[in-house]
Amino acid sequence: MSRLLTDEEITRQLGDLTGWTREGDEIRATYEAPDFSAAIRLVDEVAVEAEDMDHHPDIDIRWRTVTFALSTHSEGGLTQLDVELAHRIAQAASQLGATAGG
Repeated sequence: MSRLLTDEEITRQLGDLTGWTREGDEIRATYEAPDFSAAIRLVDEVAVEAEDMDHHPDIDIRWRTVTFALSTHSEGGLTQLDVELAHRIAQAASQLGATAGG
């Protein structure tokens, strides 16, 4: 079990995650991929990371725009798992040429 992060911990850690914002009990980011194929590859890469972590994001894809929402539902809010997966998503997006804030 992961413990809930404090507001201060969330704010501090989001400072290291370009494009990620807090909305209530979740953190969200939208990435603009170079094309639809890259957007699908991003979703596929994130799926592998999420499965490895046993921590699964909500994903919305619209053409080449992909939005991720993270929360640890079993804990009722944000945990370190969410921050770690956000970093992995950001890294995968960067490798595929997707930019935050799409």
